Amino acid sequence: MKSKDIRQVLDTFDVRPSRSLGQNFLVDENIARWIVEQLDIRPEDCVVEVGPGTGALTEHIAPLCRKLVLVEFDARLADYQRTRWQNDPHVEVHHADGAEWDPRRLFAEQPVKFMGNLPYSAGGAILQNFLSSPSAVSRAVVMLQKEFIDRILALPGDDAYGLLSLRIQRDWVPRALKTVPPEAFHPRPKIDSTVMLLTPRDRKELPPFDAKLMDELMRRCFSQRRKQMHKQLPDNPPWKNVAASIGAAETARPEELGLSQWVNLTNAYDTNPLAAIAQKDDEIFDVVDEQDHILKQATRKEVHAENLIHRAVHIIVFNKNRDCLIQKRSVRKDRHPGVWDSSAAGHVDAGEDYDTAAQRELQEELGIEDARLIRIGTLPPTAQTGWEHIAVYLAGYTGKIHFPAAEIEAVLPLAPELIDHWIERRPEDFAHSFIACWQLACRYFSEA
Repeated sequence: MKSKDIRQVLDTFDVRPSRSLGQNFLVDENIARWIVEQLDIRPEDCVVEVGPGTGALTEHIAPLCRKLVLVEFDARLADYQRTRWQNDPHVEVHHADGAEWDPRRLFAEQPVKFMGNLPYSAGGAILQNFLSSPSAVSRAVVMLQKEFIDRILALPGDDAYGLLSLRIQRDWVPRALKTVPPEAFHPRPKIDSTVMLLTPRDRKELPPFDAKLMDELMRRCFSQRRKQMHKQLPDNPPWKNVAASIGAAETARPEELGLSQWVNLTNAYDTNPLAAIAQKDDEIFDVVDEQDHILKQATRKEVHAENLIHRAVHIIVFNKNRDCLIQKRSVRKDRHPGVWDSSAAGHVDAGEDYDTAAQRELQEELGIEDARLIRIGTLPPTAQTGWEHIAVYLAGYTGKIHFPAAEIEAVLPLAPELIDHWIERRPEDFAHSFIACWQLACRYFSEA
């Protein structure tokens, strides 16, 4: 769109650019085209654009992708986008706040890429909403005021380094691509903008860590960033020992620690006994026959290597909103790494019964000790179930959960219909055994 076209849209829909909403509309068509090129859109992609405004970027995105989702806060501009794309079924327009629009529906639409010419006032909240782990987004290109991007890119020791820097950098690798001058916008802002590319950080680059705990510790320390951080941290383990283990001075302030040091600090204060253990190869399981009769015992490593029939439990947990909790398995797991699975699942130890194993796994994996379990059925050993006799349970729970970072990367509450749609579109995103357990649960509810 040329500058005159953009101004015509604003006049037609009676839009007066709002400073409070950060409405500075890109009017340079060459820059708009270049920005879209950086997203590397493929025909199979779903692209989400937050704040499409008058559509300077949108018109270049739409012809390239399988699906385009537009999220616009201004009702008048949302009406314009609906009018503009009313005859194009591959474009969805949502009148919503990008900081509050629910991105969970995007998991079924992967691969997903994110784009936005974002307002400074809401940029952090929008990025947190779409890019915080777990995220369906695999690549993002955003434009924000240069000062804001500088905060994201900041390194230890920089005045701009802080919570925003660490929250983005722990999941993403940010890179500034281009400075865009004020004359590329209408109305002209007083400062430059920066286009930034975000690509996912390799999960194996850092040790596993509890992101919620890391957030809590960072908030404590950066709330008084000029003070020595040990005054804001738990008493145990002693800060002297933690500082030595992460290579920090005892007098360190929060802005002096790099990302890897913050991760190691988080792990030092993580009290979960399984926080650093993805699995134990020397666990002993009962080896059983097809009728579930015990034949002998063997180690986890032997059972998996030889595809011996053994026992397992899967627990599907629903919260007060009737969302199902699904877990993303750690990339360090020996079976089905990095895919989505039941709320909690695990093997039955030698000499243990199914009910006891289910209670134990629920406590170990989600920290849930007081939920009532309902056994809804069993699945026979097959290649799909990993040669396991599986007992399947349901549970309801409304409290907080705490999972071991080495075993579980994330837990996502999701409506059953969204899980159904996701499985239908992308079954490869799930452990095979979970799909079988989910189908059993769906039959149970339909017959209840």
